[in-house]
Amino acid sequence: MLHLIVGNTGSGKTTYSKELKKKTKGVIFSIDTWNNTLFLPDKTETDGLEWFLERIERAETMILNVVTQLEESHIDAILDLGLSKFEHREKFRAFAVSNGYKITLHFLDISKDTRWQRVQQRNTKKGDTFEFEVTQENFEFMETWFEKPTKNELMGSVVITE
Repeated sequence: MLHLIVGNTGSGKTTYSKELKKKTKGVIFSIDTWNNTLFLPDKTETDGLEWFLERIERAETMILNVVTQLEESHIDAILDLGLSKFEHREKFRAFAVSNGYKITLHFLDISKDTRWQRVQQRNTKKGDTFEFEVTQENFEFMETWFEKPTKNELMGSVVITE
């Protein structure tokens, strides 16, 4: 089973993924952890969005390889990959369909105010879900980048609200 964890910045995707892992005994793939470990140490001031998107694409190629192995072993994959765009979510739905894998979308529909408070707390406390600081500028950018799941996407999904 593939679990697509969807929500805007600060919605609690990583925290939710950790709880889901306890219930399913699945394996979490968190793009923030991958980015922080593999790519951020090499980032320069001039590297922008395209730089990140290219690296995310490469990481996802590796992740899908491991997901295939997990599916063969009947182990759930919990994909905490941002999945901010419809097209990005479609990539994983198509992958699941083409391989005969079950898939569930989990949408964390949390208000902007609550999410910003969470981001500020995470930036300050630097707890177990902290990977890097999210500035207000980055947070506001994600407000314009994120595409809320459509009604069709939400059919049969799990929706979490405040």
